[in-house]
Amino acid sequence: MPPTPPAPPPASTPSELDIEMMRRALALGRTAATIGEIPVGAVVYQTSDGRVLGEGHNLRHTQKDPTLHAELIAIRAAAQTLGDWRLNDCTLAVTLEPCPMCAGLIVNARLGRVVFGCSDPKAGACGSLMKLTEDPRLNHRVTPIGGVLAEESAAMLREFFASRRS
Repeated sequence: MPPTPPAPPPASTPSELDIEMMRRALALGRTAATIGEIPVGAVVYQTSDGRVLGEGHNLRHTQKDPTLHAELIAIRAAAQTLGDWRLNDCTLAVTLEPCPMCAGLIVNARLGRVVFGCSDPKAGACGSLMKLTEDPRLNHRVTPIGGVLAEESAAMLREFFASRRS
């Protein structure tokens, strides 16, 4: 009898793929910092095989558009790649806990999972200020997995803002 394959990690535990994609999101965040944007990066990938469908980093300042958060850019690109707005079998990895706008988008895009780096005590909508992605009144819910490479994500933000102040 063949050995039983290992059980998938619990929903609240990041997989090796999640960590790999968070590293990719961190690289996107560093790219954002080089152009003067707040260093937030995001990647949408197929949960089953890790195929990257969309990615992005903040462009609010350079494009002068308040909606151009990394999550929105990555989700739009993923929808274009798939030719569908429903991203059920996809995961979003983002370096900073999504804000209310992005959390609403995550729900509306029907993402299967959201993995984030550091928490955002001022605007986080996946547990810090509210739990928008888990609100039972909504017709779709996404349980967030927070704290994935959180220290690296937080350090990138701290360094960016320290350099802006000096």
